[in-house]
Amino acid sequence: MAALISKSSFRIAKRQTICMTSFAIHVCRYSDAPRIIKNDNPAAFKRGTGGRSSFNGVVCTVFGNTGFLGRYVCNKLGKTGTQMILPYRGDHYDSMRLKVTGDLGQVLFHPFHLKDDDSIRKCIKYSNVVINLIGRDWETKNFSFNDVHVDGARRIARLAKEAGVERLIHVSALNANLHPEPIVRKTGSQFFKTKAEGERAVKAEFPEVTIIRPSDIYGEEDRFLRYYAHRKRSAFNRLPLWKKGEHTEKQPVAVSDVAAGIVAAVRDPATIGKTYQCVGPKRYILADLVDWMHLLMRKDKNWGYSRRDMRYDPYFQAKVYINELISPGYPFGYLHWEGIEKEHTSDRVLKSLPTLEDLGIALTDMEDQVPSVLKLYHAFAYYLPEAGELTDPGSPKTIPLRFVKK
Repeated sequence: MAALISKSSFRIAKRQTICMTSFAIHVCRYSDAPRIIKNDNPAAFKRGTGGRSSFNGVVCTVFGNTGFLGRYVCNKLGKTGTQMILPYRGDHYDSMRLKVTGDLGQVLFHPFHLKDDDSIRKCIKYSNVVINLIGRDWETKNFSFNDVHVDGARRIARLAKEAGVERLIHVSALNANLHPEPIVRKTGSQFFKTKAEGERAVKAEFPEVTIIRPSDIYGEEDRFLRYYAHRKRSAFNRLPLWKKGEHTEKQPVAVSDVAAGIVAAVRDPATIGKTYQCVGPKRYILADLVDWMHLLMRKDKNWGYSRRDMRYDPYFQAKVYINELISPGYPFGYLHWEGIEKEHTSDRVLKSLPTLEDLGIALTDMEDQVPSVLKLYHAFAYYLPEAGELTDPGSPKTIPLRFVKK
């Protein structure tokens, strides 16, 4: 009996020991004194082998992410494993659709106002890269060109420098000029003037800034191809252009190429302090370019299409004035005098500055992408090119590339 009791007691003690050991391990896993990692360099937390489910060590704040170019930039940043902080102003749902550009926890949102230092400071507090894509095509009662392109850009650059941000990418404009040549308006383009002033302001606050100067950007939901396709831009099927568009030279660039160039600049430290020009691989006369676009939309002379000299079209001039009076905050069809001035400014490509090709970007030809964008604006959608009912418009006429010294 004694032996039996001893054996039973041994079994009970053994069970108790196992329970106590298991409990001790449980307590160790959930310690009330967690290990704190002190490191201000996000690159120290790189994880993964690349891709959206990785973290490449870059924490990037993208101002202007809800714009046309911003959506493409965020997509390419997320594709390489970048953690993004996306500031928004107004309805947060405009930015929320960008959450799918990165993996879970990689895309964060924060409200901000361009004239509020504290809100901007919170958006860049944990970032080592800041990209400023903010810009306005027309002025409103709340934001003038100077407020956005000069004061706002200066404020972001100054606060980025104070926060210790390593890289600042500032998007300007190709034809930025302190003294723009007047074409339609006597004062010239205030858009290009303030863009040039903004570059000076940013360089003064953040000398290591990388400046991106894109020409007219085209792509899905753009304001270049859709602008000419909109009915507001024409007048009774006639397209009014300054001097029929025969004295304006353009070198449009695909939005995917510009976004790829911005991401390449972020990853390449050799781009610090440089200015890059984003232009397409081919140069066109504006008249030839819009003629080709209308052929793609199946709007030829039989449809009623023709070009007219804007200087001798009082109906169209009155149309622009009325359009600005009716909707000054958001002109219908993007039709306004500042846009007309920008539209007829020839692209100036400086020989001394690098381009997208220097960043290793393979440029896209317009004839490879524009037909799919303009497909929604076809005049005779029931005709089938495969059946031989339509002729192929081919490629637009090009002119030799031209560079200016300064």
